[in-house]
Amino acid sequence: MSTHTAMIAWQRGDASFADGRYSRRHEWRFDGGSVIAASPSPHVVPAPWSDAAAVDPEEAYVAAIASCHMLWFLSLSAERGLVVDSYADDAVGTMARIAPGRQAITEVVLRPRIAFAGTQPEAGVVDALHEAAHERCFIANSVKTAIRVEPT
Repeated sequence: MSTHTAMIAWQRGDASFADGRYSRRHEWRFDGGSVIAASPSPHVVPAPWSDAAAVDPEEAYVAAIASCHMLWFLSLSAERGLVVDSYADDAVGTMARIAPGRQAITEVVLRPRIAFAGTQPEAGVVDALHEAAHERCFIANSVKTAIRVEPT
């Protein structure tokens, strides 16, 4: 068993607060030293109280799913003796209403593009690797969002 931590830090500064006119920009700090600028999505909180240049929780959620899938795919490919030269994924999460006043990311579609060195594996092998990666992905196993893999 392992634990994973993130430190979230926000400060009001000189802005008012009770009227809702304050910046929601904040930082995510991780134990390895990475600091990420974070903010709500401008789709949720309009500018100037959000920062479109920062990572929002919804983007991070989609990225975590896509990253976990990729890492398992690479590991399983290496175990089979396949050499992956590159892996890119244009993952998309869809936000939808699930009840009055409630929304959720109800689906994440992964669209990996993979280049292999040498002899290209058959499509069935690649599909099996994606299925195995999905089954092993800690993040996919932790959420109820539907996750589809559509290799391109």
